[in-house]
Amino acid sequence: MKIGELAERSGCQVETIRYYERVGLLMPPERAMNNYRTYNERHSERLLFIRHCRALDMTLDEIRTLLDFRDDPQGECAGVNELLDKHIGHVVERIQSLTALEVQLRELRGRCVVADTASSCAILHALGTEACEVVVRRVHR
Repeated sequence: MKIGELAERSGCQVETIRYYERVGLLMPPERAMNNYRTYNERHSERLLFIRHCRALDMTLDEIRTLLDFRDDPQGECAGVNELLDKHIGHVVERIQSLTALEVQLRELRGRCVVADTASSCAILHALGTEACEVVVRRVHR
């Protein structure tokens, strides 16, 4: 199949498929006599695996590691568990950061109870202070 058909079947954009090829997540396709790339079912399956991993917010390095495990079906899979445990830890940290961000935003929103002019807007004033900057840095570390 040509890249357009693979893109349509997988729901990925052509540029994304080419990118995955460049970074080594997707194996290079064969070339037809006309020098067009020709993809097979293995490409489609691998792309589906990558898409599922991306939907779980995994990094390309994490996906690469999982693909290495997948490409060695007789190998131990303890590393897969370790990778997922680390990823879960990162997700928990991000949830905590996002919760802190939500608190900050709600506190900021609570400063303005009546619409007034921009010059007297408590939200705009707070965003310009160092106290707000410290909290924002703490949330986004």
